[in-house]
Amino acid sequence: MSRTRSMLTVAALSSAALLSGCGYNDFQRLDEEVKGGWSEVLNQYQRRSDLIPNIVATVKGEAGFARDFDQSCRGARQRDRHPGHA
Repeated sequence: MSRTRSMLTVAALSSAALLSGCGYNDFQRLDEEVKGGWSEVLNQYQRRSDLIPNIVATVKGEAGFARDFDQSCRGARQRDRHPGHA
């Protein structure tokens, strides 16, 4: 009886030892997935913040073009209305 009990104890302890590491790999894998996903979020934020100066420069360039175009149109209208003053 004690031999059967000791064999059951050994079997229970060895099963517990074998199964104790099963969740560790899952935790490591999930942790790496979370870190990878968060790095993608940070990359998107960085990419968008890098694009902002380019957008601002483009808008400023277009505003300058629109201002120059408007001034040239006004000048042309003025010259058309008063042909002798230009």
